[in-house]
Amino acid sequence: MGDHMPEESHENVPSRQRRRFEGISSRAYEHPADRSALVALRKLTGFDTVFKALSGLLPERSLRLLFLSDSVRVSDAQFAHLNVMLRDACYILDLDKVPPMYVTQDPKPNAMCIGLDEPIIVVTTGLVELLDEEEMRAVIGHEVGHALSGHSVYRTILLFLTSLALRVAWIPLGNLAIMAIVTALREWFRKSELSADRAGLLVGQDLRASMRGLMKIAGGNHLHEMNVDAFLAQAEEYEAGGDLRDSVLKILNVMPRSHPFTTVRAAELKKWAESRDYQRIMDGHYPRRDEDGDTSVTDSFRQSAASYATDVKNSKDPLMKLVSDIAGGAGDLGGRVRRGFGGFATGSSTSSTTKDAPPKDTPEDTPPPGTP
Repeated sequence: MGDHMPEESHENVPSRQRRRFEGISSRAYEHPADRSALVALRKLTGFDTVFKALSGLLPERSLRLLFLSDSVRVSDAQFAHLNVMLRDACYILDLDKVPPMYVTQDPKPNAMCIGLDEPIIVVTTGLVELLDEEEMRAVIGHEVGHALSGHSVYRTILLFLTSLALRVAWIPLGNLAIMAIVTALREWFRKSELSADRAGLLVGQDLRASMRGLMKIAGGNHLHEMNVDAFLAQAEEYEAGGDLRDSVLKILNVMPRSHPFTTVRAAELKKWAESRDYQRIMDGHYPRRDEDGDTSVTDSFRQSAASYATDVKNSKDPLMKLVSDIAGGAGDLGGRVRRGFGGFATGSSTSSTTKDAPPKDTPEDTPPPGTP
């Protein structure tokens, strides 16, 4: 596995050494929004009842038999290069038990970590065919990160409830209750993907490979037509572009999704890779599992709140800038809101426009009212 496995065991065994993080806690790479969203989810009315009920009802054994009968289990004899990567990822993140991994026939590139009692990793043939070795290593590390964080339980319940919501859509109150939990689960899972992306980087230890993998998931197997810097520029344009209407549309667009937008994931991962937190982990300074019991929920909330405050302050999104202005006591907020939704106020007079002119400290790249 990794730097300790003989090269002759398989031709795709990595030739370069990778740092191992012995005893690493998932807290080392978990995004603060992931932790806070999960705490909020657990406090949602009815979630504990649903969770306990589904934990006893979901057919864990049936799920495993399904993959055994209709997918290919990764081993030394089947998809051996994926098996080496899986064992390598578990070695690097110091996961005691290597979870079973299956390859299932599906042209859509995807991977997931599911299971209630024990995690199962599933990758599609579309993903295997799309990614090169180092890109795939980051994806497998991503899924092992989910396993280490204990995400597989909630992911399984999300899949089941999403299916159940479709079946009981004709029951108004029943569907409403289920969709409330599904919405909260999706919000948490989008945040958990950012955590798992970080775990993938810790396993692959190759930021460019992680970026290439995300680009391919977004744009297919045309890497020669794509550019990492241009792809990251898209993320910046997505965050900063438009007005308050666009900010609202972003929220509406992401709500039904289980994953964050790919450009956003790439930008978040690059930001973390350039942070002091990542460098400290690479230097061997990180939270350890044997210290998890001493970590208080209050400290976790405090760290999450501080992270959110920093993100809001540094965000270029128009809505987040408005929130930051409100928190900072900025004047003429009514005018700022009207300008943010300027496209709706088509009948504004010239004097009103002059009165509500942006202050001098407004960034020069802020689009004028009505700009698409």
